[in-house]
Amino acid sequence: MVNPDVIRSILGIIGNVTSFCLFCSPAPTIWRIFKNKSVEEFKFHPIVAGIINCFMWVFYSMPFVHPHSILVTTINSVGLVMYICYNLVYLRYANNQKRKSMCIYYLAEVVFLAALICITLLAFHTHTSRSTFVGIFCDVFGIILYGAPLTIMYKVIKTKSVEFMPLTLSLAGLSNGVVWSAYAFIRFDPYILIGNGVGAILAVAQLILYACYYGSTPKEGKPVKDLVKPTAPQAPQVQMMTVSAV
Repeated sequence: MVNPDVIRSILGIIGNVTSFCLFCSPAPTIWRIFKNKSVEEFKFHPIVAGIINCFMWVFYSMPFVHPHSILVTTINSVGLVMYICYNLVYLRYANNQKRKSMCIYYLAEVVFLAALICITLLAFHTHTSRSTFVGIFCDVFGIILYGAPLTIMYKVIKTKSVEFMPLTLSLAGLSNGVVWSAYAFIRFDPYILIGNGVGAILAVAQLILYACYYGSTPKEGKPVKDLVKPTAPQAPQVQMMTVSAV
């Protein structure tokens, strides 16, 4: 009979691979920003939120909070470094107004994380209570980040274009959610399960939307305005995708 812990470890390794692919998802956008030396209309919120999301999962997986979670620690540590790099590039080419806004978010994250760590270590004294307290916050942020690409759904429906919601990211999000949900089932972890279960459902919603509007998406060189009724010019609402690793 196969040892459940062995299966869990294998799923964790596969989950590390799918999560790494998702952490790489903002890279083309960041490269475009670097190449054009402009952040254009790309939003910074997902990559800023990616930092706190990865940090929280690293903290959650610490031995004094939730033991036996080394595979959660490894991939989110890598993700944390990657998101810091993304933020540095974005800061380099953002205007002063966006830089100030980002700094406010950074300050809020530092204050929140400092409070979370102090409360966890001083007010809770068992693995179960610490896991519960930190896990709830991890789930909240994870669900928000998994659903981040859905914020552009109105734009997709209005322009009948999925240009800024790539199929590969939705597929990777689905596979990542399914793998980590299975991982959480073997040695039951409700916090990893809830976040990734919801993430898998949201990825399915993205795929359905993609299937509905792929055919009407303009190919390269064909303007989007040909597909919508003439209206006053509007700035495109472009969003980078960020995700939870677990």
